[in-house]
Amino acid sequence: MPPIGLLAELSHRCPLRCPYCSNPTELVRRSDELSTEEWLRVLDEASALGVVQVHLSGGEPTVRADLQEIVRKCAALGLYSNLITSGIGLSQTALAALVDRGLDHVQLSFQGATPEIADPIAGMPGAFESKRALAQRVVEIGVPLTVNAVIHRANIGEVGALIGLAVTLGAKRVEIAHAQYHGWALSNRAALMPALSEVLAAIAEVERLREDLDGTIVIDSVLPDYYARYPKACMGGWGRRSLNVTPKGDVLPCHAAESIHGMAFWNVRDRPLAEIWSRSPAFAAFRGVEWMREPCRSCDRREIDWGGCRCQALALAGDATQADPACHKSPYHAQLETIAAREATATAPAYRYRGYAAS
Repeated sequence: MPPIGLLAELSHRCPLRCPYCSNPTELVRRSDELSTEEWLRVLDEASALGVVQVHLSGGEPTVRADLQEIVRKCAALGLYSNLITSGIGLSQTALAALVDRGLDHVQLSFQGATPEIADPIAGMPGAFESKRALAQRVVEIGVPLTVNAVIHRANIGEVGALIGLAVTLGAKRVEIAHAQYHGWALSNRAALMPALSEVLAAIAEVERLREDLDGTIVIDSVLPDYYARYPKACMGGWGRRSLNVTPKGDVLPCHAAESIHGMAFWNVRDRPLAEIWSRSPAFAAFRGVEWMREPCRSCDRREIDWGGCRCQALALAGDATQADPACHKSPYHAQLETIAAREATATAPAYRYRGYAAS
């Protein structure tokens, strides 16, 4: 089965310092990023492989001076392009140029529904107002807009307000995505973990507004793993539907896969994308169901959630082949519940803000 989606992490550079970022804590520096020519070749190979959607991400993809060339290449290949942006530093002129070159969609992050909540999370004064201004320009120019809001302890009380903000901005879709604890988010988990009562209230609010706003906006909700009964299918299943190319060209089955130490990831500088997809040991490691151990192997959901998250299994069970602790059948599920209860009720420590290590 060929992949349908490519997450193209063009750069780890970003003007924001969000502590929930899922980028690895060892960020790729500009000097190691793929060149324009390398990214254009990756897009050629992705199209030939069967990819139909390209998500231009980072970090912040608009820091790349060649973003217009990359968008134009997507359009020339018939690839649907989605710009995943912080909204900081993208001028009206630059936005118009991207749209002229074929940009199909913009996904804009909001850290809260007010500057008082949002800017301290982003680690940048004035970020909220810059985002709101960009959202207005996106809608005025006629490009579909999705608002993405990562939910955690500091903003979980604003779920309804965030959905209301998305409606006011004219977004077609809003994602209420509870934090996934990988990368920087894992290192900040104790500061980000909400209480179960807050999670349940937020879920109820989403369901109420989904009914009230039916036909006005699409509301997607990513539920928190630490309060789950069943795991999510990682990226639609490891190595089944999508792939991720990092700023330096490593090809991953999911954006957090580098946390699985000892797993070798082939690079687009060394091998064609099709060979990596079909023959890379990393993609083969957890593809399908043959790798599963009990209780996953005999579970009737094994081809629904595909074993859940391998990175979470490693982080919490110490073994990427174990059942995802988000599943109530996992022997490590109680450990996950204990962590959530302990961290949600403790005083939140200061954020470890995202950034490059001193060189």
